[in-house]
Amino acid sequence: MKSKSLAQVTDFDLKLLRIFKTVCECGSFSAAESLLGITRSAISLHMSDLEKRLGMRLCQRGRAGFALTDEGREILRHSDSMMAAIEGFRQQVNQMHKQLRGEFNIGIINNLVTQPKMKITHALDSLREIGPDIRLNISMSTAAEIERGLMDGRLHIGALPLTSPVSGLDYAHLYDEKSELYCSSTHPLFSGDSDPGDDLLAQYDAIAPSFRMTAETIGLHQMLNCTATASDREGIAFLILTGCFIGYLPDHFAAQWVEKKLMRAVAPSRLNFSSKIAIVTRKGRRPNAILERFLQALDL
Repeated sequence: MKSKSLAQVTDFDLKLLRIFKTVCECGSFSAAESLLGITRSAISLHMSDLEKRLGMRLCQRGRAGFALTDEGREILRHSDSMMAAIEGFRQQVNQMHKQLRGEFNIGIINNLVTQPKMKITHALDSLREIGPDIRLNISMSTAAEIERGLMDGRLHIGALPLTSPVSGLDYAHLYDEKSELYCSSTHPLFSGDSDPGDDLLAQYDAIAPSFRMTAETIGLHQMLNCTATASDREGIAFLILTGCFIGYLPDHFAAQWVEKKLMRAVAPSRLNFSSKIAIVTRKGRRPNAILERFLQALDL
């Protein structure tokens, strides 16, 4: 496709970029039909219009399926940043009218919903009461992905374990989370001694998290025979429940299986650690009334 310069970004371009973003999120034209409320042929025409406007091929479509080109991935990334900037402008205007309207984008690590203190849940409830027109968007992802989203403006706030702070972000302690070593009811350790000793523990396969850990947590995992990895706590739970592995889980998350006698903690008095869960925002962020009200609801 012949390259050309883009003279200006029009309302029509923004509409086309929003359609493009939706198609990318859905993974195909057909999957985006119901969400967009238009036919596949109309979506295809819009994509062709956008490619002509930008002077580059954004995606491959056909019998082989939908796939972004390298240029398409770059355009998607830049359009995400632009949409975030537009949303920021809208929030500034709304703030001038003393109205809490607009989108609030939150990134949270998996499995915090079972935390009994429920500070985030209560803060969301409080925010909803004072701003019923606020659109809440929650994405569950890894700590690294949340930090990237905060840095590039896609997220307003994040909740994640505090391990190694990233320059450019502010971290505020929310609460502590205790984790213990667990085995399932079908594991040989389940009916054995409450503290089988390090030598015996080293004979069993264990799980190592692939996300960032503190030095203390790394040391505890080095004592085990880690033969599997998991990207999040749900993945660790899956492996523990096979009966083939032992691994560390937050006690509030493991409680649902402990109550059903499907798991138990191994040597809980000594094989445990505490993680600080932090609320994270970007340093030097622009004033945002929704974010400030949410932080107030968290008592931060």
